[in-house]
Amino acid sequence: MRSIFPSAAVTSRKYALVSSLRAQGFGVGSFETAQPGPNDLFLVADGEGITAPARTVVIGCQGREVTPSRDGSPARISFAAEDTAVGNGFARALIGGPEMPTAADPESLALLALAERVAAADITVLINGPTGTGKEVLARAIHNGSARKDKPFIAINCAALPESMLEALLFGHQKGAFTGASAGGDGFFRAAHGGTILLDEIAEMPLQLQAKLLRVLQEREVVPLGASVPQPIDVRVIACANRDLHAEVAAGRFRADLYYRLAVFPLATKSLAERPQDIPALAATLILRHAGNRNVIPWPSHAAIEQLMLHDWPGNVRELENVIQRALLFCGGDTIEANHIVFDRPVTMTFQRTAPVMSIAPAAPSEPETPPGTLGNIVQMSEFAAIRETLKACNGSRIETAKRLGISERTLRYRLAKAREQGDDIGSAQNWAASA
Repeated sequence: MRSIFPSAAVTSRKYALVSSLRAQGFGVGSFETAQPGPNDLFLVADGEGITAPARTVVIGCQGREVTPSRDGSPARISFAAEDTAVGNGFARALIGGPEMPTAADPESLALLALAERVAAADITVLINGPTGTGKEVLARAIHNGSARKDKPFIAINCAALPESMLEALLFGHQKGAFTGASAGGDGFFRAAHGGTILLDEIAEMPLQLQAKLLRVLQEREVVPLGASVPQPIDVRVIACANRDLHAEVAAGRFRADLYYRLAVFPLATKSLAERPQDIPALAATLILRHAGNRNVIPWPSHAAIEQLMLHDWPGNVRELENVIQRALLFCGGDTIEANHIVFDRPVTMTFQRTAPVMSIAPAAPSEPETPPGTLGNIVQMSEFAAIRETLKACNGSRIETAKRLGISERTLRYRLAKAREQGDDIGSAQNWAASA
């Protein structure tokens, strides 16, 4: 990993940032004791001299600004103390690049420190954790921190490959080994020779193939499909699972001997809701990743970050990435506000309901409350607007409105009643006529 060389002014004014970068695995060099390498970065305070612009990050203490390095110019970031959580995240993303894991929560930092030690030991690793918690990112960090970093890193999703082809794809095959095999293939294990192979969703591997994988791990050789002579391999194996492999072993769906062969050093990632301090840092990283070529990178407001912190994140980091991409779509300026944060479903918190409104509309299946800032709310508002416009075009005729919208009169009555519950009486003549 590259080292950073902060100036004395940066170390003094942004000590928390320098400490955070050190905790995430960056080497922190000093001009008095070491000479910067060709890939190392310089951190200078706003107003200080710049000797290598393309490898320099200028750090200020006023306002909120982040600008990536472009066309050989230095990267720039400026933030005050109250924006430290997001500012440190932006700085880490500018300095570390997209391949480096993002962490700010103490447990996540401890996991990264442990992964760094594991990377130096050429042993098999099993990473367990919920879907979308960064297992592959952690696996890549282990590979990049190892002596194999200049060799291939090949990630295979065992659940995504057809079962009938999995053996040939993993271990290779000879010409004519099966119908359609007009040429031989090395397979993923031999393609990863000298490097690392990631077996994601390992719990989905069929039992028969698990036995062959066990032999590969024991003997460090593969027998291609259709061949009789084993081929030696030099590969580090990292396996990932989002299911409890202990339970899979007990249920007879996973071989116990393979489990113990894989779990030489087990690591576990936690759900995003269990590491809330990672959320601002991850949000900053994802904003920088998806901002594209914008001249101004939007900065999330305190209210927007609070909105993110309130969510329970069932989809973990993948869901957060979706939310950030939507926020960038809705944000037209330099600040991502709370109303730009749109979730797939409501935030887990208590919302006060208004008193029910009596209606003669027929009963219809109840729908969940949709607080502002959810996709359901946006869809519903668009639906109400379409009904209002169509009513206006049909001079208030509900029969004609239902026909034009392609819905039944009963459904239209229900939608109008739903709108009245939310204080929008779009069915009244005064309402749709006023929009004319």
